Amino acid sequence: MARVKIDMPESYRFVTQLPVRITDINYGGHLGNDAIVSILQEARVRYLASFGATELKALGTALIMADLAVVYKGEGFYGDQLTVEVTAGEFSSVGFDLFYSLSTFRGGQLTLLAEAKTGMVCFDYTARKVARLPEELKAQLSKTNA
Repeated sequence: MARVKIDMPESYRFVTQLPVRITDINYGGHLGNDAIVSILQEARVRYLASFGATELKALGTALIMADLAVVYKGEGFYGDQLTVEVTAGEFSSVGFDLFYSLSTFRGGQLTLLAEAKTGMVCFDYTARKVARLPEELKAQLSKTNA
C-alpha cells in the first residue's frame, strides 16, 4: 500500500499552543482525525492573524484550501497541550502550501503526533474563481518563513 509522504521543512516560523478537548477524542480513546483538521484550521487562522490577515482578507485576496494531507505519527489524548508549528512554502502564481507539525510533551519527552500540509489557493469569492497571489501576501508569508 502506498503511503502519503510530505516533504516537511526543517524549521517553522510560527508556533501556537492548543489543548486537546474532550470533544476531540474519538471512540478509540485518542485524538480523532476529524479533530486534527479542525486544529489545523485554528492554527492556520492564528498564523494568518500574526501578520494581520484572515482567510477572507489575506492582504489583497481570500484563501481557499485546495488539498490536505496528514501523516499520523502518534496518538494524542485528552489533556495533552499541543504545540502546532506552521510555516509557508512551495509558492506558485496562485497559491502556496502551509506545513504543520503537531506535537506534545508527555512524560517529559516530546511526542510527534502528526505532520500535515494544506494547499492554499488565492480565491475571489465574488467572481467564484482562482486569483493571483498578491506580492504583499507572498512577502509576508516569505518573511514569516525566513
